[in-house]
Amino acid sequence: MWRAVLSGLLLGLSCQQALAQEGRVQRGLTFATINCAQCHAIGRFGESPLKEAPPFRTLRARYPIENLAEALAEGIMTGHPSMPEFQLDAAQINDLIAYLNSIQK
Repeated sequence: MWRAVLSGLLLGLSCQQALAQEGRVQRGLTFATINCAQCHAIGRFGESPLKEAPPFRTLRARYPIENLAEALAEGIMTGHPSMPEFQLDAAQINDLIAYLNSIQK
């Protein structure tokens, strides 16, 4: 009986975590669409509107995605020459990192 209850609880937690992750990915996509899509290809396909701006789906080839969190918190001041400076809060960072991880090649 306890095994069944424990299994049910673990399944429920897994579902909640999956839904939370799905929400983070969607919020990250929304942030990228509003703030990044003018220069970067933000999806799984397509070219960046600005040639110097790397497609988001290829960022893993340049950086470990999780390492971008610190730069996003402190403000990204590098990148392509016309890139604006961004400084994200913790929730925005988690959302954008979740989205970036979801689209990597």
